[in-house]
Amino acid sequence: MKVIAEPGEPQIVIVKTFNASRQLLFRAYTEPDLIKRWLGPADLDLVVNQLDPRHGGRWRWTHYDKAGKGYVFHGLYHGEPTPERIVQTYEFDQAPGTVYLNLITFDEADGVTTLTQRTLFFATEDRDLYVAGGMERGIRASMQQLEDLVTELKENP
Repeated sequence: MKVIAEPGEPQIVIVKTFNASRQLLFRAYTEPDLIKRWLGPADLDLVVNQLDPRHGGRWRWTHYDKAGKGYVFHGLYHGEPTPERIVQTYEFDQAPGTVYLNLITFDEADGVTTLTQRTLFFATEDRDLYVAGGMERGIRASMQQLEDLVTELKENP
């Protein structure tokens, strides 16, 4: 897996290859029961409060730590989500007004899918705060959990 955050650039690019179909990865991104099994660090519990994967649809979820403190994330889908790509805004309630855009693509060849997530920020400073907040730990944990999930789903559809 690659996590690319070039200095001075207001974006983060994540690239990971999965031995799974893009349809399976798309399901993992758009079905609430699957999202809560892979998204976020394992030491946080995830509740999917809302998920409407269609153009203009809203999504919202809350991560809870062991003390019960909630961390709320929310956004909108732009364009119709498909197994080829998802476009969505993303906002963290503890940083109101700092909105970023995620473009997630699923490129499949011979049963292997490369997931690329481009996260675009309005300002490099916003990106830098996101990185400083431990983003890479959560992304690495999530991508490993996603890999485990799609492997399990392939074996037990």
